[in-house]
This record gives sequence, structure tokens and C-alpha cells, in this order.
Amino acid sequence: MFSDELRKISWEETTGKIYSKTDADVRRALSKTKCDVEDFMALISPAAEPYIETMARLSRKYTLGRFGKTMSMFVPLYLTNSCTNSCVYCGFHVSNKMKRTILTPDEIVNEYKAIKKLAPFENLLLVTGENPVAAGVDYIAKALDLAKPYFSNLKIEVMPLKVEEYAELVRHGLNGVICFQETYNEKNYKLYHPRGMKSNFEWRLNGFDRMGQAGVHSIGMGVLIGLEEWRTDVTMMAYHLRYLQKTYWKTKYSVNFPRMRPAENGGFQPNVIISDRELAQLTFAMRIFDHDVDISYSTRENPEFRDNMARLGVTTMSAESKTDPGGYYTYPQSLEQFHVSDERKAVEVEAALKKMGIEPVWKDWDQSFDHK
Repeated sequence: MFSDELRKISWEETTGKIYSKTDADVRRALSKTKCDVEDFMALISPAAEPYIETMARLSRKYTLGRFGKTMSMFVPLYLTNSCTNSCVYCGFHVSNKMKRTILTPDEIVNEYKAIKKLAPFENLLLVTGENPVAAGVDYIAKALDLAKPYFSNLKIEVMPLKVEEYAELVRHGLNGVICFQETYNEKNYKLYHPRGMKSNFEWRLNGFDRMGQAGVHSIGMGVLIGLEEWRTDVTMMAYHLRYLQKTYWKTKYSVNFPRMRPAENGGFQPNVIISDRELAQLTFAMRIFDHDVDISYSTRENPEFRDNMARLGVTTMSAESKTDPGGYYTYPQSLEQFHVSDERKAVEVEAALKKMGIEPVWKDWDQSFDHK
């Protein structure tokens, strides 16, 4: 389990390493065709800031070589905002006074139909709060079954599950799982997740191993930038990515770097701010570190920044996202988990990508690929 590996890595020593990287370390990393985590640390360090244009060119080269001029498009669907956790930064916080919604089967199907009217989406991400009693594995399995006539690639972003539960959902058509560790700093983890299932750091961390053991085809990972020192957090994620790739080598991986927004109730402000330039540097560093990993940007980012990064390293994007349950089919709007910055319609995102010479890919996976 990765928790055993993480205990061998000091947060404080890693932070010190990153900030002690030199110009020579950066140039050495840029000269290599295969980078290790030490090189990644150099590329995200302050010492690499003068090389950001060089990094951008290299990131574009590797992205074109591996993915071509394409962008995989997906859409998230929030099935419920009911949650038993107390994450201090989240609009779905259990103590937040708000209307809680759990979509019924009929409402879910109406959401699917509404999404299909927006654009030819085939990649669907089903999202829930963490409420295993009201919206557990059986509920998610039903939502997957209902999605099969409408979408060819089904992913979930839900509470961490047991191996056998992931395996059960695979049998219901699940292709991928996305889970954000939020932060790898175990010492401070409970400050942000004081109660609820999510407060168990090790259970969440080792969820990725359970996904791999269950044979999940695609695993997405990420840290929530705004909680802790971002350079250290993403370095821990790089260690985690390498571990997973070595242990579950048949699996496809993706990464995401969501920037925190204040919760809807305005109670929590980010501890750390990452600028557009620093996020670009991180994106380039990740592409140079790993030529094959999918790098995903959500509609949290603004249109101009997303368009620029689409040419330089990002390979997967959401579009026309609604972050409240029932948001696509004009049900009474409930509280959003976060407010999107890119409010363009999917067809507008498609047009912008095509104008840049990038082909949006609405379907890049098929159930038949799972049956050889």
C-alpha cells in the first residue's frame, strides 16, 4: 500500500529539497528524456521560473508526440450534494444549511438526456457527496446502468470504496475512478477533514491501491491547491503516480490540479495561492515528468487560461459543467459545490479548440475495449 511508502518520505525534507534546487538542477532535468521525481522537484522549484518558456515548448512537443492535436472532452454530473463529511473548504459541508438533493432514477435519466442535447458527450463523470447510506454503491451502480444507453465511457468521483465494491461497479460498466487526496500532508489533514469518513487519511490514500486491485481501467488523482505548500503536495502526488504505474502497470492515469475556491458560505479562505504562471509551470513540469499521463483542467479555470493551456500540455477538459444536482435539466437549483469560471457552452469550447487547430474528442473509449 502507498501509505507504507509515504511514511518513508519526509514532508519537511521534501520542501527543503524543492527550494534548494539550483539552475544546474533545472537544466539537467530539461536535458533528460526520462525524468525522475528529483527532476520534477527541480522543474516546479523557484529555480525553474526563468525557464518557463523552454518548459512550455518541451511540454507542447511531448503532448503533440503522445496525444496529437486532440482534446478529450468530458462532462460531470452531480447526482447528490448529500454528504456526511465536514470538509472545512467545501460547499457540501454537512453543517452547511442548504437543501440536500439526491436525484431519483427518473431525474438521472432526464439529466442524461439534457446533457446529450448540449454536445455529443460520451465521457461522463458521475459525482456524489459522501453519503454511503443514502447514495452508496447500489445507488451508483443503478446510475451507471441507466447511463449505458447514453454514454460509452463512465467514470465516478465518489467516496473511497472497498476492492470488491470497485469490482462490482466495473461489472456495471465503470471505466474509471477519480479521487483527490486533497493534501498528502497527514499531519494537517484532519484540520481540513475533522469528521466523517473523509477524516481517515490512510483509507483515502490507499483507495488508489484498491482501485488498481479491482482492475479499474483509468485512475485519476489530484491535490486541492490551496490547503498546503503546493510544490510539496504535487511532489508527493508524483511519488504516488510512479508507485501506481509500477504496481498497476495496465492502468491508465490522469492528474488534475484544482485551485481552491472559497466555499459557498464564505467561511474558508485558501491558505496558499498559486498564480496562473505557477500553474502553467506545474502543468509543463508534469508533462515533462510523464509524457503519457492525462492532464485535466476543469471549468474552475477561466476561458483564456484554458485555451492557452490546451495548446501546451492539457489533454482533457470538461465543458458546460453544472456543479449542482439537477443542474442540466432545470430542476430547482440547489447549492453548487463550487462556481465555475469557464461558463461557455460546450459548442463554444469546441469552436475555440477547433480555431486553434485542436480536434475535440467526444468519444475516446468503448466498452468493447474491456473485452478482449
